[in-house]
Amino acid sequence: MQALIRKANKQDLGTLRAFLSRAKLGTEGLTAETVDYFLLLEDEDGTLRGSLGMEAFGECGLLRSLVVSPGQAEKEIFILFDQMVLLAKEKGMKSLYLATNKGVTLPFFELMGFQRMGRGELPPDFYQSEHIRHVLNVDNSLFLKFSI
Repeated sequence: MQALIRKANKQDLGTLRAFLSRAKLGTEGLTAETVDYFLLLEDEDGTLRGSLGMEAFGECGLLRSLVVSPGQAEKEIFILFDQMVLLAKEKGMKSLYLATNKGVTLPFFELMGFQRMGRGELPPDFYQSEHIRHVLNVDNSLFLKFSI
């Protein structure tokens, strides 16, 4: 099955919100003004199979809302990340960050080029993010950085 990755647009808001809600992820910050910071992974029929978003803080992006439906090939997830790096470059980003509390994902993210970092190394603007404030309160949260 052929997958397509594309930038989300305003017409995708309802579908994307519903997809993220089914995955038990918050949709705060997902608005008509920010939807073009999200990528969608769709199958050949246009069914949403995955997403990856970014919150912008100057020249830094905070990755969020990585969701893929069961059965998606690992290579499609790699392509989703590659496309996010291109989108980040297009938006003038110099680095991407992510937060996770799932240690089992570290080898995958390190393979993608992310490097672990301490909480104190986060850009100060990130503390405005409700997502970051939530993650800071989760046990075992880890932060990683990717330089563009």
